[in-house]
Amino acid sequence: MQIFEFDTIVIGSGLAGLTAAYHSSSFGKVAVVTKSELDISNSYYAQGGIAAVMTSDDSPALHIKDTLTAGRGLCDLDAVEVLVNEGIERVNEIIGMGMKFDMQKGKYLLGMEGGHSKRRILHAGGDATGKVLTSFFLEKVKEKPSIYPFEYLSVVKLLKNNDRITGIMAIDLRTGSNIIFKAKAVILATGGLSRLFARSTNPDTATGDGIALAYEAGAEIADIEFIQFHPSALYIPGTDAYLISEAVRGEGAWLLDHNGNRFMKEIHPLAELAPRDIVAYSIFKQIRESGKDYIYLSLKHLDPEKIKNRFYNIYIHLKELGLDMTKDLLPVSPAAHYMVGGIRTNLDAETNIKGLFICGEAASTGVMGANRLASNSLLECLVFGKRASEKAAQLTCANCDTGILNPVKINSENESTFLTFQNETATIMSKYLGIVRNKSGIEKALANFREVIEKYRHEKDDYYLMKIFHSATICSLIANAALKREESRGGHIRSDFPEEDPGFQVHIIQQKNKEIQFEPVRK
Repeated sequence: MQIFEFDTIVIGSGLAGLTAAYHSSSFGKVAVVTKSELDISNSYYAQGGIAAVMTSDDSPALHIKDTLTAGRGLCDLDAVEVLVNEGIERVNEIIGMGMKFDMQKGKYLLGMEGGHSKRRILHAGGDATGKVLTSFFLEKVKEKPSIYPFEYLSVVKLLKNNDRITGIMAIDLRTGSNIIFKAKAVILATGGLSRLFARSTNPDTATGDGIALAYEAGAEIADIEFIQFHPSALYIPGTDAYLISEAVRGEGAWLLDHNGNRFMKEIHPLAELAPRDIVAYSIFKQIRESGKDYIYLSLKHLDPEKIKNRFYNIYIHLKELGLDMTKDLLPVSPAAHYMVGGIRTNLDAETNIKGLFICGEAASTGVMGANRLASNSLLECLVFGKRASEKAAQLTCANCDTGILNPVKINSENESTFLTFQNETATIMSKYLGIVRNKSGIEKALANFREVIEKYRHEKDDYYLMKIFHSATICSLIANAALKREESRGGHIRSDFPEEDPGFQVHIIQQKNKEIQFEPVRK
């Protein structure tokens, strides 16, 4: 096996990973390892923007309040304060580095999204903020001679010695060769898991690999039962769910039932701009009651030229599908979009395992609670990506030996087995662990996942069979927590426990070979 040595290893090349790599480069040699190309990530496809206090009529206190309200009692206050206050610094920092957000007459064009009490959403390229921001950081990373990118490498194991992480083992998806990376610190920024569901807004790479790797290494997993479904993903049978940004509703778009009625006006004072969990659940009920697979998003009452300019990329994509967003009713339904929980960290993005840091969607820092406030995610990448790099740089490793490792091979004959499992799992996850769950369905799903885990538990040397084991493990973590949380809160709705229960105002923590724990919310 090839062996490389670095000061810091960053797994993932979304905004969190690129931010962590950029700042880590000031402290030593950095490897950026990604299983596809550097520019493939959830961050790259983010349409909405980045939330930050930028005007005199707004304040950090208001942003904190909005975040806590959306989080439905499960946000850790100290983490939210770090996010909002340092977020302003990080945004101004990247502006100083040359990042261009959309402006008009010398002022930033600020958008409005669900759950926000003020216009505070910075955007770039209209509806291409994620692409512009990620590309900006990618260029900054490429300028750093101490950063070494490794594409098409899938990490198969976090290496551990003396109860601390000492590196990673990866397999080259093109050649099948195994590579060992040694380091004083590993920053995991592998993104979410929404591709485990049949209908998702995420790229194919969002399968939760990092969660499984961290769990197997002994990291704590928190609040993973909370999955955010984006309310307005385009519904066209036979095609992938295409995200229609929440910012579209922020500019005044309406959600209509099949009779043309704006049903959200009767449900929440913010109507279409209610927090995502409320909007997604309301659409789910409309779909169930109507017997149709979608409701409508309408922009027909808005200025068409303004809409074309503000949402140029969405407009062009819909035109290619035969839809004019300024004239036509757009069929939409919720799709799995964001993992609200993740790998538990402290305020420095550090896990319970020395040498392992998490940032971005893969992390549970305490800022998201039970339901992410729109456009806080890119901000979280900037804030905790930098914090991770600074803390990681302080570590030393007296004995970073990785021990003797058995190689992992790619057996192409097992690919079809994995793909069949993946499709079956997506159906089960969507049916039993989608927007609405109940005990009977969760237990059916859990029984299936446990059977798969037992079958593939000892598969340690075949890439595809390991992926089956890891995926089943992640799904069982979601199901375990969903079964334990006997209430409805944020992105977790139980039809058999429809009310929010104050007794469940706690984080649900899972760790390998340990019983589920409850951790108080930090207020």
